[in-house]
Amino acid sequence: MKQLLLFLWLLIPLSMTAQTPTEIKEYVNYQTLGEVFELFKSKYGLKINYKPEDVKDIKLTYFFSGTKPDRAVEICLRETPLSFLKDETGTFFIFNKQKLAEAKAAEESTRFKGSATRKNFKLTGIVKDVKSGEPLPFVNVVILGTTKGATTNVDGYFTILDVPSDTSGLEISYIGYKSKNYYLSPKTPLSNLLIELESQTEILDEVTVTAEREELLRANEKVSMLKLSPAKIAALPSIGEKDIMRSFQLMPGVSAANENSSGLYVRGGTPDQTLVLYDGFNVYHVEHLFGFFSAFNPNAVKDVQLYKGGFESKFGGRISSVAEITGKEGNSKGFNAGLDVGLLASNAFVEVPIGDKFTSMFAVRRSYQTALYQKIFDKYSNTSTTTTPAAGPGGGRFNFTTTTPKSYFYDLNGRMTYKPTQKDVLSLSLYNGTDDMDNSRSNTLPNFGGGGGRNFNFSVNDQTNWGNLGGSLKWSRKFSDAFYMNTLVSYSNYYSTRDRTSDRSVPDTSGTTRTIKEGTLEDNNLKDYSAKLDFEWKLNSKNQVEFGIGATQNDIKYTYAQNDTTTIIDRHTQGLTATAYVQDKIKLGKLSLLPGLRVSYFEPTAKTYLEPRFSATYELTPQYKLKMAYGQYNQFVKRVIREDILQGSRDFWVLADNEKLPVTHSTHYILGAAYENKDWLFDVEAYRKDMTGLSEYSLRIRPAPRSVSYNEKFAAGDGYANGIDFLIQKKYGKLNGWVSYSLAEVKYNFPDYGKAFYANQDVRHELKVVGIYKLKNWDFSATWIYASGRPYTAPTGGYQLTLLDGSTRDYITVTDKNGLRLPDYHRLDIAATLNFKSRKGAARSISASIFNLYNRTNTWYKEFQIESSEIIETSVNYLGITPNLSFSWRFR
Repeated sequence: MKQLLLFLWLLIPLSMTAQTPTEIKEYVNYQTLGEVFELFKSKYGLKINYKPEDVKDIKLTYFFSGTKPDRAVEICLRETPLSFLKDETGTFFIFNKQKLAEAKAAEESTRFKGSATRKNFKLTGIVKDVKSGEPLPFVNVVILGTTKGATTNVDGYFTILDVPSDTSGLEISYIGYKSKNYYLSPKTPLSNLLIELESQTEILDEVTVTAEREELLRANEKVSMLKLSPAKIAALPSIGEKDIMRSFQLMPGVSAANENSSGLYVRGGTPDQTLVLYDGFNVYHVEHLFGFFSAFNPNAVKDVQLYKGGFESKFGGRISSVAEITGKEGNSKGFNAGLDVGLLASNAFVEVPIGDKFTSMFAVRRSYQTALYQKIFDKYSNTSTTTTPAAGPGGGRFNFTTTTPKSYFYDLNGRMTYKPTQKDVLSLSLYNGTDDMDNSRSNTLPNFGGGGGRNFNFSVNDQTNWGNLGGSLKWSRKFSDAFYMNTLVSYSNYYSTRDRTSDRSVPDTSGTTRTIKEGTLEDNNLKDYSAKLDFEWKLNSKNQVEFGIGATQNDIKYTYAQNDTTTIIDRHTQGLTATAYVQDKIKLGKLSLLPGLRVSYFEPTAKTYLEPRFSATYELTPQYKLKMAYGQYNQFVKRVIREDILQGSRDFWVLADNEKLPVTHSTHYILGAAYENKDWLFDVEAYRKDMTGLSEYSLRIRPAPRSVSYNEKFAAGDGYANGIDFLIQKKYGKLNGWVSYSLAEVKYNFPDYGKAFYANQDVRHELKVVGIYKLKNWDFSATWIYASGRPYTAPTGGYQLTLLDGSTRDYITVTDKNGLRLPDYHRLDIAATLNFKSRKGAARSISASIFNLYNRTNTWYKEFQIESSEIIETSVNYLGITPNLSFSWRFR
């Protein structure tokens, strides 16, 4: 202890007074820690020694009410990187814990430099959050001064082979956390080494750290991969609450032009072509409230990665991209809870550890019908709540009585993790997200002739229910320092029902009542039963082989009927997909290679599909990097667009059969370069994606001769997407953010439509500007989005035919498929967040945001009506200016 105090004494300039310390009664309001210490010294006689650079960027707001000196200094430093020691003279020595630990470790490492006891050895360990004990996945662990290192797996474990000596240093970095240097020594354990990282917390108790801000986005770790910090996205503007999928739409290559969809349109792909994995199981529907924001509760998410293309062989079943989401295990060091309240929904979570081996996390979110919710609902549901009285021919009165639509959504997340040994992890993850809308009503029409005639009863059904239920059970086993296994079984169920019919009860002359049903009925139900086995094998310092097998059984039903007599589509298909893959992560100095092969057997076609893949990066210098990727991909479960020119197209999930619905295939070509230093990233990637086996459904497609089967109105085609993505990112500082620009073209060729046409998601230009500014304990942010207009199809004329039964039916003629363009889209969103903590340590924040600040009228789609052979066009628009307010509270 005396040697340590002497070290601190020599390290820190002394500043002492001789007054007698007493209780401190003082209110400090957002003052620097140095100013507070100087106040304590001059007014209360405390003897405090500190380095000015350690305290200059830390600010404090607190009321000291008769606080003892030791407690006052403790309050000043709690949850900061600083600590203190006090000697027998009453002098407080303030020091940076991490810097001191690193200095001591570096000193010890230097002291043993010439006498290292272990060389070229294997080092294994786990990286965790220092406060919660949560294992951190996909953390970079690199040996200082070299390119050697490893990335932690999904359970936080890492293995580094051929560590030069036991006096080497490690650099550990992870998005949303402070980077850390860890120095080995001859005393360091080489197995199960625990490394803890500290979250880059904005508000630390009543103390605010305003030095460096960790970047919200990382875009240069792998080819075409984007990584977000779930804890940081709260700083971005949002219409409801922080949203992971919406945040990805601000990135290059991910379209933000479709405002009513939180699905991912990635490099010309559609949301169904993105594989969404939540704790290992497939999620088929990712949207709430007509797509206005995503179904993933950010409070339940620990890590999220988006592969925009060229993804590795361990992922399959989709042709465009992969969103890999890892849920939180829960705090292992103590109870925690939180609550978010906004104008759209409330969100609560709780984390409960039991003993040292069991953790749990549960989160729930539910909407309520506030004015903001109703505004969005009315905009996108096309419902009316008007009540219209009218008079019948005989003087009788009747009312079209409508009820207020009942609509809500909710989602539930749960995860329980049990670690019986240091080598085994058992976890159960559950998810359910549902939207429910009911705009049904009943009406009674009196007879119009009077005289006691019978009434006519009718009811209007307008019910829609959709969502996703899923879960996974995983067992992870560390067989040795170099061999790791993940076993997972999962279930996922997507469901969507729409009942837009009216029931009329009409009495006849005999006194009996006849019920007539008119309208449309739609039911889509998809079930996914999966099991997979994944292995990681660290062969040597240059090779990590990953391989696995898997199987998925799909059971998909879809029916679409008009009235209760005419079934347009009735499909029920089942099929097994069996897969195997192998890939090798090769590190050869500055060159990194990832060759791989995926093999799939699809039962409905009785065919085997080979998918070779390859990616590479080469570091020209520590700042400059070249990168490329190639891959082939197949999709067996896909979402088909059901074209509806007059009222907007819909979609449904089906299983490929190689008859009417071929297996979808794509080939990716990617080439890029990047420059990155401590503060800036400049990144560019060009891509080409060729696609075959695309499918659509349209009633205007002619069936086979002498056939009236609506099931034959599926169209098959091919297409391509190519483009280039640019990104300029300022990573650190009080002002940070990025500017991205994407130039793209997406074109399809369906022989049934005649000539080639631009796809619905074709957006030629997209420009996005994101800025985040820190001012004291405030976060200010703004995003601006510009996108050129999307294509659409319009009718050119209409006519009416009288059928044999005397009824009439309207028919239309149309333009070339997607031959017109909607107006350009752009909007500005802003937000401000005030962060603070209570005296008991509970974190709080209040956020205000304005969506579409300058009230731009952006067109969603066009609706058309035929009246007396005339076309009436109506623009259905997105939201105008919309404010939002939210409040967040955290127990710790």
